[in-house]
Amino acid sequence: MDAYDITVEVYKRDARTRAGERLILKKDHTVNEISMLKHTYKHTYLPSQGYRIEFHETYVKRHNAVSGTEFIERYDTPYFCSPSSESYWSM
Repeated sequence: MDAYDITVEVYKRDARTRAGERLILKKDHTVNEISMLKHTYKHTYLPSQGYRIEFHETYVKRHNAVSGTEFIERYDTPYFCSPSSESYWSM
C-alpha cells in the first residue's frame, strides 16, 4: 500500500466573518487508507453543528513556466510564489 499525504481543513460557520465561516483546523496527515481518515473527521465534526470539511492532496504536480519541467509543491502555495506562474518570474 502507498502512503498518502492529505491535508484536512475544517471550517466552522461564523456569521461574524464576511465569508460566513472561519478556518478552525488545518492539519497534515500521512495515511495508508483515506477512507478511515474521512470517516474519523466526518464523525468528529458534524455538519449539523456547522462544520465543513475539505480534504486535499498535500502535494500537487505543476509545470515550471520558464523551463517546462515538472515539479511538486504544496496545494496551498500562493500563485505568485509558485514557479508555475509568470508573476513569479517577473519579479
